[in-house]
Amino acid sequence: MVRAYGRGWIEVDHDKHEQSVLISSLADMPTRTWEPLRFEDLRASHLAPLAACGAELVILGTGERLRFTPASWLSTFAEHRVGLETMDTAAACRTYNILASEGRKVIAALLIEADSTNSAV
Repeated sequence: MVRAYGRGWIEVDHDKHEQSVLISSLADMPTRTWEPLRFEDLRASHLAPLAACGAELVILGTGERLRFTPASWLSTFAEHRVGLETMDTAAACRTYNILASEGRKVIAALLIEADSTNSAV
């Protein structure tokens, strides 16, 4: 679960992450850092493997503000019948917690940018 987030960091369980991170409610997918550092660095190749991980939904946190990926990136998710929801990282943290606590199979791909909002979840 995401315990807190702030400017340039997210706390998952009791571990503080200062680089973009993937978190998951799937038992076989541990929390790990994620390569893109900013939304501008994000490529389809960063997201496509997440469609085949066994989740029913992938939440993309795009940093301080909501930004959308190109529509062409959605085809991989449609082929695997996996939803992709895009929101700012703060909203993605809250949404992930709700869905994971309901027992849903969900992955959150969270971009951690220096200008994130400070808040506890």
